[in-house]
Amino acid sequence: MDSTHNLNDNRIADAWATLHAHSDSGNALQSEAYRLAFADPEFLTRRETRGVRMQLEMLKPDLDQQAQGIENTVVVYGSARFLAPDEAAALLHAAETAGEPAAIAAAQLKVKNAYYYEQARLFARLVATDSEARPKEERLYICTGGGPGIMEAANRGAHEVGALNVGLNIALPHEQSGNRFITPSLSFKFHYFALRKMHFMMRAKALVAFPGGFGTLDELFELLTLVQTGKSKRVPIVLFGKSFWTRVVDFEVLVEEGTISAADLKLFHITDDPQDAWDTIQDFYRLTD
Repeated sequence: MDSTHNLNDNRIADAWATLHAHSDSGNALQSEAYRLAFADPEFLTRRETRGVRMQLEMLKPDLDQQAQGIENTVVVYGSARFLAPDEAAALLHAAETAGEPAAIAAAQLKVKNAYYYEQARLFARLVATDSEARPKEERLYICTGGGPGIMEAANRGAHEVGALNVGLNIALPHEQSGNRFITPSLSFKFHYFALRKMHFMMRAKALVAFPGGFGTLDELFELLTLVQTGKSKRVPIVLFGKSFWTRVVDFEVLVEEGTISAADLKLFHITDDPQDAWDTIQDFYRLTD
């Protein structure tokens, strides 16, 4: 009897996988009223079932993280375009060998920005190493957007010391997948940006924003707005890279123009030191005792 139950369970799972693959390949399925609703991708991807899909996208990562003890995270944002130092150096060497000025200039910028990749990796190592030695309820886990660049660097730093780490990836028009350093059982893929944003915030006890583009700025200013308006509890917000952030955003001008108050400048801390970034978070939660 037990083997029959297991066989039936497997058949349902296999049927779903087959139907989903058929739908993803662009082959429309014939209408099948008798098909189980939860095993019918054509039904689940209709406009009318969007609410159900959003509920599932909220629930699945939440349950999986609960089951693995992930309650508190340090979210790391930053550019997906930055390379690891060795990769950037190899790119520059190839460009110099080819003797192409434009390629050399682009590669030199990659080498410059690889500094931030290394700093993100070192920061994540600090968080993971210190947290692993603390009681379970005080542990902080690295969480990123799951992609390449700074996200990969942070996941890598935690992975290198054997710590669990989270990746919240997003389905985009161009091919991408979670980076190889995310703990496999904590590598999630989202369709809805809004649900992904909520998952960043649900467990975030701190945010560290490295230099990045539109996505990084979007996430940073959304959190600053939530904290400023009291919609979210105060958490440490660290901007890493003084030369970058002071050029990209002149926060003092916002104060001068009256669009924010001087007190709002205390909502974040700017630094160039991974240890200082981690100390800022530890001091906020009095974890340095």
